[in-house]
Amino acid sequence: MSSDGRNSEPLPPAAGHFATTHWSLVVAAKDRGSPQAQDALASLCASYWYPLYAFIRRQDFSADQSQDLTQEFFARLLEKDFLAAVDREQGKFRSFLLAACKHFLANERDRERAQKRGGGRQLLSLDFDAADERYRREPAHGHTPERLFERRWALTLLDQVLARLRQESVERGQEKLFDRLKVFLTGEAGPAYRQVAKELGLSEGAVKVAVHRLRGRYRELLREEIGRTVVTAAEIDDEIRDLFAALG
Repeated sequence: MSSDGRNSEPLPPAAGHFATTHWSLVVAAKDRGSPQAQDALASLCASYWYPLYAFIRRQDFSADQSQDLTQEFFARLLEKDFLAAVDREQGKFRSFLLAACKHFLANERDRERAQKRGGGRQLLSLDFDAADERYRREPAHGHTPERLFERRWALTLLDQVLARLRQESVERGQEKLFDRLKVFLTGEAGPAYRQVAKELGLSEGAVKVAVHRLRGRYRELLREEIGRTVVTAAEIDDEIRDLFAALG
């Protein structure tokens, strides 16, 4: 959108079909263990590792132990034939990831060996310093670790969507516009349209149109991001309902 509120570049169109996405590729390749499926699995793990790290922390492990356990879990996940254990009935990547982690922790009886876990095999580049700081900033909850895993998964997914939307805005030279309008996307108590229009030198109508377009693209990207972690398009709406329920 140019400074006068007109569209300078069209937004990417919404996908007209459910493409073979990350998790559907993993499930489809379970019997073959294809390199493409392993790459897809690695990509998913790199995007959604924090909720799992926080889940491990909630099992009474220290920060150092949780870091080692997280690295070891992903090392085994990406090196072993975990694809053969994927159950189509699980449907969702988060369900598989949590079940696999629980199985892994159940087999890790000797906690004194925690510092030896991982063995320097860091197959994913994970920012544990930032993760631990984020974990310590989170408010205390009386929810179960599983319930908190669902909530953190939902927040991570929404962060991914917002980051993709911002990147699109940056590529169109609309970084300032996005940063000012994103408050209308996240449900935060933000300034009125008139105030934002004055700050940006736009008409109030232009700001409303821009927000409408951002919200539409936000919904599209949300469906795409969720689509990465389910097997079929039919599961997307159910997952969206679960996502907002987890945030409630």
